[in-house]
Amino acid sequence: MPRGFCLKAEAAGPNRGVMRMLFLGDVMGRTGRAAIAERLPALRAEWNLDFVVVNGENASSGAGLTPDHAKILLGAGADCLTLGDHAFDQKDMLSFIEQEPRILRPINFSKVAPGKGWRVFPATQGRKVLVAQVLGQVFMKRPFDDPFSAIEGVLKAHPMGGMVQAAIVDVHAEATSEKMAMGHWCDGQASLVVGTHTHVPTGDAQVLPGGTAYLTDAGMCGDYNSVIGMEKLEPLRRFITGMPKARFEPAGGEATLSGVFVETDDRSGKALTVRMIRMGGRLQEARP
Repeated sequence: MPRGFCLKAEAAGPNRGVMRMLFLGDVMGRTGRAAIAERLPALRAEWNLDFVVVNGENASSGAGLTPDHAKILLGAGADCLTLGDHAFDQKDMLSFIEQEPRILRPINFSKVAPGKGWRVFPATQGRKVLVAQVLGQVFMKRPFDDPFSAIEGVLKAHPMGGMVQAAIVDVHAEATSEKMAMGHWCDGQASLVVGTHTHVPTGDAQVLPGGTAYLTDAGMCGDYNSVIGMEKLEPLRRFITGMPKARFEPAGGEATLSGVFVETDDRSGKALTVRMIRMGGRLQEARP
């Protein structure tokens, strides 16, 4: 296990009564994909993980997700991939998402968009996990349907400890206040509410009063010697001059895996522990 990590997995046998789940933040470009492919298979075994969600929103050149790159992330051990506002920047995803049920786009995206915004997935020992994604409205470039009413019906239809043993909500949003509001809105109805989109990890992992694990932003799986995952020169030029000169390109240095680990009680679906995860790259490794 990497230095600085002390997650305790049972030496033998399945987890009983407790589900161990990992959520990894926005995968950014080639280096982010490589980090997932290289590290996730070992993490599943070392940490005795029962379920893994990866946000693949920017895995392909920093804009969307191609089918080939989705297969790499799923092949590395992700049980589910979530997307975001760039869900269909790669046009092949329009058809591939209908063929691959393990990929979710936001639930409050266009009503004519292909794919689904939530699904129930199998986990270890016959357990079931609901995963859903919502898009925020504040500071986003396009108007989306109300995320709060969109997620409410899904959670009520899939009560934890009954139809599912756990529920994960990915809040793909710009504003921290909106993500926090969503966490409290879902408190007691979801095992984990975690923010994505900004590519900057936050330090507020906590279990809310109703038993929902919460983190405002999981950060990105990408090179942090960058401007939110992009090579620095072009973003700096645009900030300084206000004029674009070239396309944004994902930074190519070593990626940091960034996300959140949560343990939940099978009987209630509520979180028992939550820990931020930082591995490799430039960020200091987390110490749970």
